[in-house]
Amino acid sequence: MAKTKTAYVCTECGADYSKWQGQCTACQAWNTINEVRGVSSNNKGARGARFEGFAGSLSEVQSLDDVSLAERPRISSGMQEFDRVLGGGLVEGSAVLMGGHPGAGKSTLLLQAVCHLAASVPALYVTGEESLQQVAMRAKRLGLPTKDLKMLSETSVERVMQVAEAEQPRILVVDSIQVMHVAEIESAPGSVSQVRESAAYLTRFAKQTGTILFLVGHVTKDGSLAGPKVLEHMIDCSILLEGSSDSRYRTLRGIKNRFGAVNELGVFAMLEQGLKEVKNPSAIFLNRGEDAAPGSVVMVVWEGTRPMLVEIQALVDMAQGGYPRRVAVGLDQNRLAMLLAVLHRHGGMHVSDQDVFVNVVGGVKVNETSADLALLAAIVSSFRDRALPQDLVIFGEVGLSGEIRPVPSGQERIYEAAKHGFTRALVPKANAPRKAIDGMKVIPVTKLSDALSALEEL
Repeated sequence: MAKTKTAYVCTECGADYSKWQGQCTACQAWNTINEVRGVSSNNKGARGARFEGFAGSLSEVQSLDDVSLAERPRISSGMQEFDRVLGGGLVEGSAVLMGGHPGAGKSTLLLQAVCHLAASVPALYVTGEESLQQVAMRAKRLGLPTKDLKMLSETSVERVMQVAEAEQPRILVVDSIQVMHVAEIESAPGSVSQVRESAAYLTRFAKQTGTILFLVGHVTKDGSLAGPKVLEHMIDCSILLEGSSDSRYRTLRGIKNRFGAVNELGVFAMLEQGLKEVKNPSAIFLNRGEDAAPGSVVMVVWEGTRPMLVEIQALVDMAQGGYPRRVAVGLDQNRLAMLLAVLHRHGGMHVSDQDVFVNVVGGVKVNETSADLALLAAIVSSFRDRALPQDLVIFGEVGLSGEIRPVPSGQERIYEAAKHGFTRALVPKANAPRKAIDGMKVIPVTKLSDALSALEEL
């Protein structure tokens, strides 16, 4: 029998320790080191074979100049938004990890994709959380073609690999990685060691056979992928499906992608027929009322490789309690507090006795600094109870000294706003186009005081 050994692994960074300790010295995280039990390294069985050629078949050392640069054709999933997040389509031999909250639609989206792909390429769908009848009922309810898709209900990684070697699918879906287990690991499914070893076995199989592997993963309460952090290092692409249960829209965001742009965003609508792609996300996020309201303004954010128009709202009201509240939904709350200080220092507006609430309409999360100027414009509009024109679009970064800094792809943002019927744009001077745009009046600004003066004249 193989001897077992005990190690302690950090779930955040994957660092190994010989004994337990409260803090990981590698990533400085607290209470993330868990006990891992596995077989000893002197075992020459399957565990030893797993490490041979992890990223593909073994090859001789060669010069970088001699490596073939012939690109393998990508396989389209049949959904443009899905292909956009993946970098243009599915790549042979790639491992993709899809995460999301329960009920977000991970299994539904993958089932829709593989059902249509199975008509042209061999596909195998492995379910470990649901029975085959449950998956078949969902596919029938969604009206999907089920004739060509192969199904397997299994949680043993060894059994999954045996079936995959016999069926030789080009697309393999494992739902989910948290319920898979390796027989030689003594810990329970879902533990750090089981998730890590199961993903390692499946990824090695995908690399050596050229199979496109999809792994479904759960997320923790804070929205990060459950399991060891090393799981995200093993795979090639990590995507996250987000969306609240009371919203009909889902956003698919690329967290890591070795074959395309990071932070790419795809938008889907949850309907009775499943997830339907939204090819023009700006249209759904700009469903504004006919009458202009104070505290509302449209900004242009850059998501991945394309601009997107979203509406930002602000509400400024007299504080009722002892301390004024600062609440930001879809934006960084710390940046909101910083911008309010800049507004007071360089804009001459005192809001320290006011409650400030800001929200990005549609549930979009804005992480870039191009929303600074639009956020301050919405706050000023609500504080003065004066509505801004509905044909106005604003973007730009605000510095601590009150300067308006340019943002990447500024001209592309202006062109996107012009296509949606906006006629005025308040932008940083460095982002102003050199040639006039038909039907668009560009107002360039360099300081926050200049921007506030321009808003007064509108």
